[in-house]
Amino acid sequence: MSDQKSNFFDSQVLGHPAGLFVLFFTEMWERFSFYGMRVLLVNFLTMAVIGYNPGWEWSAENATALFGTYAGLLYLTPILGGIIADKLIGYRWAVVIGALIMTLGHVSMALETEFSLYFGLALLVIGTGFFKPTMTSIISEMYKDTPKKKDGAYTIFYMGVNAGAFFGMMLCGYLAEKIGWSYGFGLAGVFMLLGTLQFWLSKPLFGNIGEVPSKIEVKKSSEVEGGQNSSKESTAVNPFTMVDKFLIGITSVIGLLYLLNDPISKIAGINLFPFIIGSLAGEYFAVLVGLGLFLFLVISRIFRYDRITRDRMIAFVIFAFFTVFFWLSFEQGATSLVLFARDSVDRVMTGDAAITYNIVNTLLTIIPLLFITWVLVLLWKKTYKTIPGSNIVLAICFAGMWGVVGWMLNRDFNTISYDVSYSAIQGSPIMDDETKKQQADEEGNLLFEYTPITENTEVPEGAILVDKVTSIGEPLELDKGSEISLIAMNNEGTVYGYLNEEGVERAINNGVKYKRDNGVIKAEVLKIKDNEVTITVSWFSILNSFFIIAFASIFSKWWESKYNPSATGKYALGLIIMAIGFGLLAYGSYGIQAGVKVSMVWLVFAYLFHTLGELCISPVGLSYVSKLVPGRMIAFMFGMWYLAIAIGNKLAAVLGGQIEAITEKYSLSVFFLIFTIIPAVAGLLILALSPVMKRLMHGVK
Repeated sequence: MSDQKSNFFDSQVLGHPAGLFVLFFTEMWERFSFYGMRVLLVNFLTMAVIGYNPGWEWSAENATALFGTYAGLLYLTPILGGIIADKLIGYRWAVVIGALIMTLGHVSMALETEFSLYFGLALLVIGTGFFKPTMTSIISEMYKDTPKKKDGAYTIFYMGVNAGAFFGMMLCGYLAEKIGWSYGFGLAGVFMLLGTLQFWLSKPLFGNIGEVPSKIEVKKSSEVEGGQNSSKESTAVNPFTMVDKFLIGITSVIGLLYLLNDPISKIAGINLFPFIIGSLAGEYFAVLVGLGLFLFLVISRIFRYDRITRDRMIAFVIFAFFTVFFWLSFEQGATSLVLFARDSVDRVMTGDAAITYNIVNTLLTIIPLLFITWVLVLLWKKTYKTIPGSNIVLAICFAGMWGVVGWMLNRDFNTISYDVSYSAIQGSPIMDDETKKQQADEEGNLLFEYTPITENTEVPEGAILVDKVTSIGEPLELDKGSEISLIAMNNEGTVYGYLNEEGVERAINNGVKYKRDNGVIKAEVLKIKDNEVTITVSWFSILNSFFIIAFASIFSKWWESKYNPSATGKYALGLIIMAIGFGLLAYGSYGIQAGVKVSMVWLVFAYLFHTLGELCISPVGLSYVSKLVPGRMIAFMFGMWYLAIAIGNKLAAVLGGQIEAITEKYSLSVFFLIFTIIPAVAGLLILALSPVMKRLMHGVK
């Protein structure tokens, strides 16, 4: 084994084993696929069925209920998947099995039927359960004889995570929004499959690392559970009793049933908890019972330990509790912020602004892609003779990536803005809610509601008909005076896009299918203008990955300096900085009228502050498991930590799904104010608990 390990470290890239970069690219393609799909789901489900890029027109509440259950399960199945990999199939097989199942999930979602969507999400959850816990385990096994290099290895590895997320959201999102949803879902599946293949073909590079564990290794691993706090004494003193195991089982079942019941009851009308206790709905009663039993389980186990161990575990439980508040705010990025970016942010740029965006977006895309391609070239030089098949697959992946990037940038640079006119019926005047007077534009013209005349519109007698002018941007050449067809690009019908013959036919068929107006508007090209770009909804989501890459090293140096905050200090900073991001959104959207767009600057700054908050929270979390928890409880507390993240994700989706209801009753500003207050209060609270936490941790830093 030692000879194999020595040879493994002989082939180095940037000072690390070449195998690390195989894992880097495997994780990169998996994150590409995961985030590429993630950024599309709620947008697709809530997009109107009649429009430029038809979706399913679900309510935000139903769409986020499904997404929240999916996101919650993603953090629970890896607990079981990790155990199976550890004890039975080994890490390498777990990666391959998980990746193949996820590939099938992406393919299924690309079919865009209701069954294929649910089936695809189920496959993604199962596949992630195998894949997610195993990659870091392989790295840990690779570096167990050289622990000093492990921190650097994880830094490189997580660069792959963020690179995959960055390009996945950018490219899958662009294809889905500009061409069609199935193209975005499909691209995620293509790269997932190729990433799996390159990992499998790299087997000669890893030797026995990550293989199926022998019976001797399984026995040893079961004898030593956990890290620095492992001891035979703690294992003997606090074994899991039958009551403990029963409580784990019953609370797991209740939690799973709730996660499933939330979307099933809202979407299909099937309630798994069809009873009421007092005035409390069955599902909420079950959740309270499950929560009570789980707290009893945790508290009863904690209080079986000595005082110092008990105090440290209480400190860890408090950290897990505040983790919920962080994630319920941060994960708005997958739900409400997607809808906000689509429906309420001014994403159209023309002239010099469009040119500036295109240049910035090109640099933002090409520079990191050049760097990652350079890493691929270094890996090729070192390992082509050892793993030629894996390198060829990687080269195909990158050729495909460069092709999609080139097509995207070329399309944006060649998108032209046109003024077009169409006929509309003048409706009711638009009134100011505060002054109760009719609103006017900047030139003093009174504003009315207008209904575009479509192919299905029956114009009533006496209706006032007017010619309206709007701007469209398309990567094609239209002549002045050309007769064209338009259709709404957003759910509000305030932005329009050009329809080719295929698009017109699809719109007409959808109108017949759903027994609605097909939305096709006849228009005439009035003027050919400058370059125009409509920024995709998914583009804003890439800012999180970009800011992580930009600021991670700065924060790392901060944590290594004498000014390194305590764990509670990091938590307080993370939560309060998160609150500032939502505060900016609340301020930016304050007082805007229906149909008015918010400047994209507010959303960019929000993502910046959310990312800075994440960088404060990320060093705390799981790193404190081995520091604060005894060996016998390591696995249990890992599970509890992931449970806290799962709860945070589910709550994020539940609250995010209320964006339509809260905006209609109050305002967008009030909605974002909720996510300003919750993390801010949580941050101030944990800051106030700093002296208590310091005592509970008994010297652990």
